[in-house]
Amino acid sequence: MTHTAMTSDVKRKTSKPKEAGREGVFDRELEDLPQELRWREWMGRIEAVLFASATPVGRDDLARVVGEGASVEMLIEDIQAELEGRSYEISEASGGWMFRTKTQFADAIRAAADLGDQTLAFTEMEMGVLCAIAYHQPIDRVGLKDIFGKDVSRDLLARLRFKDLIASGPRAPRPGAPHTFVTTAAFLSTFDLQTLRDLPELDLAVGNASEELKATQI
Repeated sequence: MTHTAMTSDVKRKTSKPKEAGREGVFDRELEDLPQELRWREWMGRIEAVLFASATPVGRDDLARVVGEGASVEMLIEDIQAELEGRSYEISEASGGWMFRTKTQFADAIRAAADLGDQTLAFTEMEMGVLCAIAYHQPIDRVGLKDIFGKDVSRDLLARLRFKDLIASGPRAPRPGAPHTFVTTAAFLSTFDLQTLRDLPELDLAVGNASEELKATQI
């Protein structure tokens, strides 16, 4: 059974007051369209929302642009099928979906001019501190100093915060109750993680970075 037919089975016509013609009212159900065109329009809406968002979009948000009888998951599956031969795809990340380039094109992206200057480019120092926060959060500057053997500069932490990769966590149980740092939903989506449980083994991720940073002025 096609997805369109499934939609027809799931959504029996329950007469609701016509709202599509009202000024300023968004027509989710599209009852005036044939089933196939309705499904295509819903696919287009899902694709447009994901394309316009720089962060993962959750199911509840996507459901707001399609009819009650439409399955967001099935719509995404159909969009994915149409993207089969393209250089990008829809990926699950941080409890939602977003567009990502396929990993096979990573070298081409890195080789493109000027990409190294973009906001989400990382120095080794930033990556090491970000790893430490990811694995030891919530952690304050004293905790980071214990890991790296010297102070981590406020400027470096401010850069990670500006990139929306870290945020303030609960106060640390130390004199003065300093702020701690935690990673954000943007951190998960940036590194293609569903949850922090998907982080690689701690020794591999942080150990090498820590040694490099101890030999570098932070």
